[in-house]
This record gives sequence, C-alpha cells and structure tokens, in this order.
Amino acid sequence: MSVTTEKESFNVVELGSSGDEEDRLRHAKRTKTSTSQQQQQQQQQPLHTVPMIRVPEFQAPPLASSNGQDQASLLECRSFWKAGDYYVLHKKPGSVEDLDHARVHPKFLHSNATSHKGPFGAIAELMDNAVDEICHGATFVKVDKIYNSRDNSPALLFQDGGGGMDPGCIRQCMSLGYSEKKANTTIGQYGNGFKTSTMRLGADAIVFSCATRGSHATQSIGLLSYTFLRRTGQDDVIVPMVDFELAENQRNPIIYTSQDDWSGNFNLIAEWSPFATKEELLRQFDDIGCHGTKIIIYNLWLNDEGLVELDFDSDEKDICLRDEVTRGQSSRQHDRIIESHISYRLRFSLRAYASILYLRKFTDFQIIIRGVPVQQYHIADELKFSKVLTYKPHTGSISKEVSAEATIGFLKEAPLIGVSGFNVYHKNRLIRPFWRLTYDGNSRGNGVVARCY
Repeated sequence: MSVTTEKESFNVVELGSSGDEEDRLRHAKRTKTSTSQQQQQQQQQPLHTVPMIRVPEFQAPPLASSNGQDQASLLECRSFWKAGDYYVLHKKPGSVEDLDHARVHPKFLHSNATSHKGPFGAIAELMDNAVDEICHGATFVKVDKIYNSRDNSPALLFQDGGGGMDPGCIRQCMSLGYSEKKANTTIGQYGNGFKTSTMRLGADAIVFSCATRGSHATQSIGLLSYTFLRRTGQDDVIVPMVDFELAENQRNPIIYTSQDDWSGNFNLIAEWSPFATKEELLRQFDDIGCHGTKIIIYNLWLNDEGLVELDFDSDEKDICLRDEVTRGQSSRQHDRIIESHISYRLRFSLRAYASILYLRKFTDFQIIIRGVPVQQYHIADELKFSKVLTYKPHTGSISKEVSAEATIGFLKEAPLIGVSGFNVYHKNRLIRPFWRLTYDGNSRGNGVVARCY
C-alpha cells in the first residue's frame, strides 16, 4: 500500500551531504543555460532566505525484509543504541527538487550522538549552553520533567533566561558545526553540542526562542525530529522552522518566500510536535518572556527493559539514571556511607552530578532541577591537610600555558572511605570526575583526592 504526503514547499535548515552518484550524473547533464538561470536566481535570493525543499512522496516499507527482519520495528525502535538501524523508504523519481546542495544523512545524527556514552554528559552540554548565556543576562537554567500531551509520555524540559536566538542564530544552532562562540571563557566552541546532546536523550527536540535586538523582537520555533525523518523515509536532514515578529502586541509571521511555504513549515511542526493543538504550541512562548530559550526533548530513549532511561520516580526532586540507581545498593553500614558520598552518587543522580559540574561558584546564576536549586559542591572545601601544587609536564616546553594547578588533600571521611582520584576541570567545566591513578583493588592513595584545573 502506498502512502503519500502532500507535496508542499518548506523553508528548512539543511544539514549535510550524501554523495549520491545519480545526483552527480544529473548535475553533469545540466545545460549551461539552466546553470546560468539558477545562478541568477541564487543571486536574487536574499541572504536571510532559507533554502527550499519538498517533502517527498514515499512508500511504506515492507513488513519484512529479505532477511526476515521486521522493518516496521526498526522505524519504531526506541532504544538509543539500536536506533541507528535506519531504513530509507523508496521515493518516487522526480518527487524532490533537484537542489545543488550538500546534505547529511539522518543516520549521521544518531552516529554523532554516540559520543555521549550516557545521558548525563548530554544534559551537561545543554547546561553549558545556558552557562555561556550568563554574559547575555541568563540567571538560571531549569531542567524538569513535563508530559507529552499527545500520549502522556515523559519529556525533558530545558529553559534559560539568556539573550535568546533571533531567526539567524537559531538556524546556526540547528546546523552542524556552526558556532560564533570565540571567547576563551565560553565552554561551547564547535557547534555540535545541541545536536549530539538532544539526540542522545530522545528521538525528537523542539526549540522555542525569544530574542530582542534593539527594538526588534522575534520569536522562533525549530523542530529536529528523528521520528519525522525516519517515518517519512528522508535521506536528508530536514529541520522545519518558523519565525514571528512582535509588533504592537501582535505576533506576525516572518515570510521569506510565500505564505504557503510558511504555513507548510508551521503545519509540519504542529503535526510532529508533542502538543496536540497549534494553540498549545504557541502558548510555549508565554513563560519565556522577551528573551530566553526553551528546549523540549520528547520520545525519550528506553533501556533494554523497555523503560525510559531517565528515572523521574525514585526522587521527586531529582532525575536519576534508571540502570544505575539500584545497582550495587548494600545493607552494610560501611557500604551505605560510601554510597552516600558524592563520588558514588554522581553516577546516577543528576543533582549530585550538576553540583560538582562547574569549578567556580556562581554568584547570580542557578541550576534548578525539578523546581529546586542545586547547591554547588566544591571538593577542595571537603579536604583536610590540603595543598596547592603546580603540575608541569616532564617533557616539552615548560611554560605557564602547559601547567596546571591542583588542590590535593585527604577526604574528611578518610580512611573510612577509600575514595581517591583527580577531578579534572577545563574552562570551568568538569571533564573527568575522580580519575583514579592507581589500579582497581590497589589501596595505595585511598582517601587522597585532588581538584585539577
């Protein structure tokens, strides 16, 4: 049975490239006349106009492939480590405009996100983006659980009060490898964090952002949906986006090409968003204010038992890793003392992990998890007989640039707790917690902990 979608033009951000041989052959056969006409059209197109593409017609995949594998189950796979089994549906010839552009296959979104072994590293990337917005007025980042109104499944909310993103900035954010963060103080540098982190946490992410640049106020929505790309069999990453301009308390669409194109984008976002109605979709701007960003990640990944990786039930004030929270729990008093230490809790508790994530204490900024601010934890304050040492490598040029300061000492609970290791920070951000320098099972150095930066 053939399933088709309405052929409409969409303003999209396109990421990437697949080297399709047929595309190259078609490109080689173009006449000089058509090439010159295309160049004239590109020259006439304003710089802020987003490229256009048609959502192709597609055919539903067969229920079973030649090797007996259920292709429908691949489309519905909700386990992150299995979601890379991407099935491209057969498209009808000539259903897509022959655009001369670089493309990225949707499977790259998944493979790129495997740089995060676990969810907490991905959550930290999104927190970093909010921390980088402190210079633009951000005073908080909220991480919370909300519900997908379509199926009542849990979703993950990130919201900050930073400067927000105007239409140009949000397109850069949702493109691969584009970043204007050049300052030495910013954590993000390479323009990949948003894509890898959201994809590691869930199949789909929708972004709402409000920005004010001078007297010009805008609102923007962008949708990065792996579910949409898989179910419609896309072999190119398509990110539908719409923008509004605020004037005299009115929300007016910013139209780059035509009203039909803008409406096509908005309808596509509304159809694949976690909100049941368009009115509910637009209400997401209400609590952002005149500047700030809200990210909602839904269709969260499941573990091998079919349960959501993130555990929202064990602690109503925390977000935990389901597979870690019950692992190794002991009834012995000595083991319970160890399990209460932050070196153990940060493995499964987002609140514990976030408390040690940044080296310097914030003065006018808060990390708020499920409505409760995080109390920052400084390991150097928990040491006795501490000393500040300067480490320099034994080879290569010896200069201040390649040296690192380390605060080293004994835990207050030592020798009762045999925890040891270095907490390594870079640009104010924890990159390696309790890094052991001795072999497992070796008691040498137990209780000795350092903070290196």
